[in-house]
Amino acid sequence: MYQRIFVPVDDSETSNLALAEACKLAKEVGASVRLVHVVDLAQFGWGGTEFLDASELQKSIKHAGEQVLSQAEERARMQGLVPETKILESWGDKIATVLLDDARDWKADLVVMGTHGWSGLMHLLMGSVAEGLLKKATVPVLLIRNPEES
Repeated sequence: MYQRIFVPVDDSETSNLALAEACKLAKEVGASVRLVHVVDLAQFGWGGTEFLDASELQKSIKHAGEQVLSQAEERARMQGLVPETKILESWGDKIATVLLDDARDWKADLVVMGTHGWSGLMHLLMGSVAEGLLKKATVPVLLIRNPEES
């Protein structure tokens, strides 16, 4: 059975539903849980921001990511778990690749994450981290949808 459950989190209700499902499963099977949040720092890492302090913006982005991760950690603790947490940084990489690299390095045997289930124009514009991860994952992936986003 699963022993290392990897859970990417963001600040969405769909992510919270996935976290709750991962926590239930982890408690049931006695698995370790790793919560991760990706911050994309590339958007402020190069020129074009003459009127902005790029390093301060990057600090703010990391701080916001740490808050998201801290809230997810608290939710997991309320379920009786003591999760590992980690902020992952992207410098323009595909988020799915950043997640998969960390899941592999941590030796995850299951990924649990939310998916918004976008289609059509929203999918074209926004892409899908879940879809990108699912296409390249070498371990099982449990995708959780928010029924209210249908």
